[in-house]
Amino acid sequence: MTQFVLAAVLGTLFALGTFLLLRRDVVRVVWGVTIISQSANVYLVTMGGLSGGVPILGHGGHGGGHGAVTDPLVQALVLTAIVIGFGTTAFALVLTYRVYEEHGTIDLLELGDRA
Repeated sequence: MTQFVLAAVLGTLFALGTFLLLRRDVVRVVWGVTIISQSANVYLVTMGGLSGGVPILGHGGHGGGHGAVTDPLVQALVLTAIVIGFGTTAFALVLTYRVYEEHGTIDLLELGDRA
């Protein structure tokens, strides 16, 4: 049941990101790219395993039964992707602000007519 809920949420996030990506407003396009990239991160974590276990087990005081262990590499890569995505989004929003200062609009069709 959990897998179907995650699949539905991921499908909705990808659809929302694609919808925003096809808008005329530059800010909405930036948010669409951000939502799609974060959806890809959620997908990677989901495929890395959702066993409810800890990423790394310690050696002290756990006894014989360790339980389920998830892959820490996937979590580390997704954490890195989140940080890089945050920086890229901030940079894209600053560039969008500069375009607005220069041209007075962030409408893609109006910007295309001026080129």
